Amino acid sequence: MCGIAGEMRFDGGSADPAVVARIVKAMERRGPDGTGVHAAGPVALGHRRLKIIDLSERGAQPMVDSALGLAVVFNGCIYNYRDLRRELEAAGYAFFSDSDTETVLKAYAHWGPECVEHFYGMFAFAVAERDSGRLVLGRDRLGIKPLYLTEGPGVLRFASSLPALLEAGGVDTSIDPVALHHYMTFHSVVPAPRTILAGVGKLPPATVRTYEPDGRHSDRVYWRPEHDRRPEHADWGPGEWREAVLDGLRTAVRRRMVADVPVGVLLSGGLDSSLIVALLAQEGQTGLKTFSVGFHAAGGEKGDEFEFSDIVAEEFATDHQQILVDPARMLPAVDEAVTAMAEPMVSHDCVAFYLLSEQVSKSVTVVQSGQGADEVFAGYDWYPPLRETPRDRAVEAYQAVFTDRPHAELADILEPEWLLDHDPSREFLAEHFGMAGARETLDAALRLDSTIMLVDDPVKRVDNMTMAWGLEARVPFLDHELVELAAACPPELKLAHGGKGVLKAAARGVVPDDVIDRPKGYFPVPAIRHLEGPFLKRVRDAVTDPVAKARGLVRGDWLDRMLANPNAQRTNLGSNALWQVALLEMWLQERGI
Repeated sequence: MCGIAGEMRFDGGSADPAVVARIVKAMERRGPDGTGVHAAGPVALGHRRLKIIDLSERGAQPMVDSALGLAVVFNGCIYNYRDLRRELEAAGYAFFSDSDTETVLKAYAHWGPECVEHFYGMFAFAVAERDSGRLVLGRDRLGIKPLYLTEGPGVLRFASSLPALLEAGGVDTSIDPVALHHYMTFHSVVPAPRTILAGVGKLPPATVRTYEPDGRHSDRVYWRPEHDRRPEHADWGPGEWREAVLDGLRTAVRRRMVADVPVGVLLSGGLDSSLIVALLAQEGQTGLKTFSVGFHAAGGEKGDEFEFSDIVAEEFATDHQQILVDPARMLPAVDEAVTAMAEPMVSHDCVAFYLLSEQVSKSVTVVQSGQGADEVFAGYDWYPPLRETPRDRAVEAYQAVFTDRPHAELADILEPEWLLDHDPSREFLAEHFGMAGARETLDAALRLDSTIMLVDDPVKRVDNMTMAWGLEARVPFLDHELVELAAACPPELKLAHGGKGVLKAAARGVVPDDVIDRPKGYFPVPAIRHLEGPFLKRVRDAVTDPVAKARGLVRGDWLDRMLANPNAQRTNLGSNALWQVALLEMWLQERGI
């Protein structure tokens, strides 16, 4: 896990390693263990290193193989790198390190851009071909690792973090009106290739992009899960699905044990992380370090789920740490979490993950986490209403249960200059629900959530907040083979038992029943959900700052009403509407925009 960056010139000039070094410096927290820049003609590559596999300097990046004419920077982990290495050695490749980075480099030399189809893992990489002058960028199937891009006259720059790209200068930092519409509709999700800033984009998941020396580029999407039933499962009943899901998750957890440092677990006390702990115990992991975070209650809302995480820790004899956050730490952490965000993310879980990661990073460098299970196995309460919805009413039904507010309501919040004469968020949904496959409405919704909404909310949240402390988070529920299996599973099995039915069935007898049968929990941060005291003052300061007034995104009368009664208005999914607007403004101000 690291931070990567680079520059490619299309105008006949040489890339500027000093610019790349500035971008890399801004990502120091993603990779505190080393740094490097490599420049050759029109391309310069940069890297920040977090040592996980091959802790020696042989694994340092940028990694150059002069004999092959290739240079690479890589962020993430290829879990099957040892198997691939043996295959590549049999094909005649000689290795000089024990790193998965070199496996990426040799795999590219052997298979070209199709190497991604051989990788089991999370990754974003850039490969520079010396002889052809091409630059090839790739991103993993589920978008677990980020890759941001900005283009100017005759130049491309890329990095693992959007704010790092701003350090290069010359970036158009105006607000993208369509992205703003998405932000206000999809609880801060701005799907690729857009970001909230007009001058910065992001490579979509499961995509390989090839840049030619003259700046032309082409994309290839190499993976898309089929959310339809398959003939090979036609005679499967609930028992067969239960065993297949358990075996698939066991494989996913085992794959994510690969490391040259200890691996822990973020244990929320919910089913998903508890099942990871149980399967690691079955793999013979002893003395496993587990971590849970809690907050003091506020607004009548409980702030921890320790009672359930304690059950799991005791059952599997983990080395468990409860982290109860000091209220005095909360307010500073809000601003620190905003600083750590590559893009504005409205979820209050960001602060929870930030504070949890701060403590966890003192004990381990790698953790497994339960993110993604709800989107993959239908765990949210908005899925059941979609089960019987006809396919021709899918968009309207999804909007009703998922989006923050109808398009028309934005006129009450945004200043007129930011209002659009069309509904781009609905158009986005219609495009995705109109794609081939996923014949049932619920299947189409799960396809959208697991490949789009998940990428730019929970997955990005975990990456940003853990990497702010040099901590690598691995997400076994987003193993692409497990996602493919879940996509093929009949919807009724996923919706059973209040959601995630097939996963609950797989967990029965593996984790304690009290954890399986408990009501669904969330990562509670009461002080942000119920704005009052110093937190409300922080929000007020942000939205009434002269910079915010000059920006003119939000109507003054709406702000006055919200500040007078800050916890009254909620979005469709229960988020604080004032926090949504304030968070965006806080993020823009933090970036000096």
